[in-house]
Amino acid sequence: MSFILILGLAGFASAFATRAVDPMLTLVASDLSVTLAQAALLSTAFTLPYAAMQLVFGTVGDAVGKIRLIRVTLLILTLALVACAFAPSHPVLMAARMLSGAWAGGVIPVAMATVGDRIGFAERPKALSRLLMAVVSGQLSGAVVSGLIASTFGWRAVFFTGAAVALAAALGAIWGLRETAPRQSLSWRGAFRRYRTVFDNPLSIRLFGVSAVEGALIFGCFPFVAAHMLGQGLGNALEAGLALGAFGCGGIFYALMVSPLVRRLGLSGMAGAGGAGVGLCLIAIALATALPMMLGLFVLAGFCFYMIHNTLQIMATELVPAARGSAVALYATFFFTGQALGAWITAQVVPLVGPTGMFIGAGCGLILLAWPASRLPLRIRTSPPEAKAPSKSQ
Repeated sequence: MSFILILGLAGFASAFATRAVDPMLTLVASDLSVTLAQAALLSTAFTLPYAAMQLVFGTVGDAVGKIRLIRVTLLILTLALVACAFAPSHPVLMAARMLSGAWAGGVIPVAMATVGDRIGFAERPKALSRLLMAVVSGQLSGAVVSGLIASTFGWRAVFFTGAAVALAAALGAIWGLRETAPRQSLSWRGAFRRYRTVFDNPLSIRLFGVSAVEGALIFGCFPFVAAHMLGQGLGNALEAGLALGAFGCGGIFYALMVSPLVRRLGLSGMAGAGGAGVGLCLIAIALATALPMMLGLFVLAGFCFYMIHNTLQIMATELVPAARGSAVALYATFFFTGQALGAWITAQVVPLVGPTGMFIGAGCGLILLAWPASRLPLRIRTSPPEAKAPSKSQ
């Protein structure tokens, strides 16, 4: 099994676990005799530990080896998902969900850093786009397939399915991936030293700032897609789900076309065109009056978003090669923090300007972000990989 395929399966497992609860909250609420609002806390119980553990796993991966860390996180994620499936009450399910989120946070960013370690910068856009495709597929499966499984076999079957996928990824990492990094001692001093090294690179704070703004402007809009659909007379929750699914499909289309995009535009052009493109799409979404047009714009928005997003991911893997795990962890932390702040800010803004005004404002912000984002790749300094990743597992 190939190196990227195993890492992709790991990313799929983490992403599936992230999104699997959303479609079945009503079933969980009914079965455990809690309100829908209480059941909705299961999403927060996952995402907060997921974000918080980024800074821990980044430096741990640099110290003990990223492949070793991925093996452990996937095994514990498997056990945590089994605990979710057997949870007899809502508090127990909340605790198991928190455990799942904490350990799922040690998969995708660490996998990205592993790609940076083993694949040269010139080939890295294609490799990371394949990993991205797996992650987006996991998100879509979590949002769609889990609903079908829950409706047919019950919500506990969804967690068993997620555990089976995580176990398959763990076994693939154990048997199919070879750790090449020597063990180092774990210490607070070493962790702070690695993070200080990342910030010694003046490009880091610029990249992290752009990533935070990108996350805020895009994902701050998503909670209000249904309200915008309703206001435009185009539907409600169902149509909003279709729109967000279309956004994910745009990401998959991008992953399939990344090689010709890199050849034609380069990373600088991809960041600029992606930022401006997704901004224009959000403005068009604000003004769209037909559902097919709206869904098509969400596909295009997803394509453009992942152009800029994947470029920033690629750059995060090259900020500080000697502390790559820590650099990617900081990138992920800023990105998730931007998402959280963006959702809070848009919640304050929407009562003043409405969902339509919010989409227009976010679109204008992303158009303005395109210029600084396009300048970042011009300042990156590349380094050779630690070991060339062959077509077979390593």
